[in-house]
Amino acid sequence: MRNKENYLDFVYTINSDLAWTHNESGEVIVEMENKGFTNRVAQKFFKKPAVSKITLEGMGSFIWTCIDGKRSIYDIGLLVHDRFGDEAEPLYERLSVYMKHLEQVGFVKRV
Repeated sequence: MRNKENYLDFVYTINSDLAWTHNESGEVIVEMENKGFTNRVAQKFFKKPAVSKITLEGMGSFIWTCIDGKRSIYDIGLLVHDRFGDEAEPLYERLSVYMKHLEQVGFVKRV
């Protein structure tokens, strides 16, 4: 029999290599350094920036501030529901996809 983990029990932390701030409207801005050979070529010949600034809007910014290395996906979902109510539905499906995406791009890692 396979051991099945419950995704809602997973705990994430923000990648310590990332710099991030809040703008005046409270949105989170994540600064991602563009590394590697392809990015260096793009920076030199196509004037691409060395650091990309990604703005997380609304619910994404709120979720980002809830990620602390202690709260599970389930706990974050409860906070999102308290803040956004029915606007967040279907809550856990959306939250799961969002967290998986943040993990894929290297913004967060599982504890």
